[in-house]
Formats: sequence, structure tokens, C-alpha cells
Amino acid sequence: MEELSKSIADLRVDYSLKKFDETDLLKNPIEQFEMWLDEAIKANVNEPNAMTLATVKPDGSPSARVVLLKGISDSGLVFFTNYESNKGQEILQNPKVCLVFCWLELQRQVRIEGEAVKISDADSDQYFMTRPTGSQIGAHASPQSKPVVSREELERMFAEFEQLFSKEPIMRPKYWGGFRVVPQSIEFWQGRQNRLHDRFLFRKVNNSWTYSRLAP
Repeated sequence: MEELSKSIADLRVDYSLKKFDETDLLKNPIEQFEMWLDEAIKANVNEPNAMTLATVKPDGSPSARVVLLKGISDSGLVFFTNYESNKGQEILQNPKVCLVFCWLELQRQVRIEGEAVKISDADSDQYFMTRPTGSQIGAHASPQSKPVVSREELERMFAEFEQLFSKEPIMRPKYWGGFRVVPQSIEFWQGRQNRLHDRFLFRKVNNSWTYSRLAP
């Protein structure tokens, strides 16, 4: 254990891939995020739309997991989940959330804080119909975040719904759908040499975005 701890402590990366200053910065942070996301996709970053979603438990303690971004517009960032899951229930009780994108291949990170709101049933229906059949069935079969006896039990439930939906259309379960995270702040981080990283924080004030450079 001590040797492993030393090995971890000795890990070093001196970031030198890119710079990021005021001349590179778009004044609309959503457009800046879209540009960085597009660059991550073109750079073949693994799962570029993967983001850590942090929520707040009823007792005030934090909870985090990785989910996938499935939509973006000026009004916010959209992901989908089971509303009865732990994260779904935590959001419904306290909509304040944080998202983190980490694109190691580009030495970049984006942090987004805001509030999550349910999207419309029609928009959730529209996205659900684009999902692979197995994912649609899985949304019905999995009691997300609830204890299950075994893997076999989970597969049995999937097989039952698979049989059911061989005879009728697969409709979106009412407890499954999208959340839109409406940003209140967006921070862009670009790794630089000597730990003098470039950081810019956008905040929404009176429906307008202001920004400042942060010390690393």
C-alpha cells in the first residue's frame, strides 16, 4: 500500500498541449462549450459526451455518477434517466446540480453549475423512440437504483418485457425521461505548463453572461 501511495504521488503530467486566453474565448459560454465538444469529438476522445453529474442527497451529502449528454441548446444541456432512480429523486427534491466534462486527451475540463428541470413528455417520447430496442426494453425492465436478487433476476425481467413487446409497440415508461440543466455558471479549464492553467468562469447575471479569469 505504501509503495502504491508513493507511485501515485510521483505521477506527473506537465500540460503543454494547448493555450487558452482571452483572444480564444467566445463571449457566449454555450457556444464556447459547443466548440470544445466538437473538438473533442473530432479528436476521437473516448465518450466525449460523458459527464459527471453531481446531485445532493436529502441529508445534504453529495452524490455523483457519470451520465451521457444527449442534447444542447441555449436553454441548457439534456440527459435522460429513470426519474425514480437515486439521481432522479435527488434532483426532484433539490434541482441544484453540477456537471463536469473531462477530456484528458485535450487536457481540458468544463464545470457547469445550474438547476435541472424536467423536459416535456413530448421531447422525452421523441428521444426514447430513437433508442436501440434493447435500451428501450431495459428502461422498462430495470428498477434503477433498487436492489435486485441477482443478475439472473435482472435478465429474467428483461426477457419478460422482451416477450411482451414482441406483441405490442414499446412505449416510453412514464417514470423515464429527460432533464435539462439550465446553467448559471460555466468554467473552462485548459491545462498549462508549471500548473499555471488557464481558467475562465462565466456567470449569468440578469440573463447576461459575464466572465473572469481565475487563478489556477
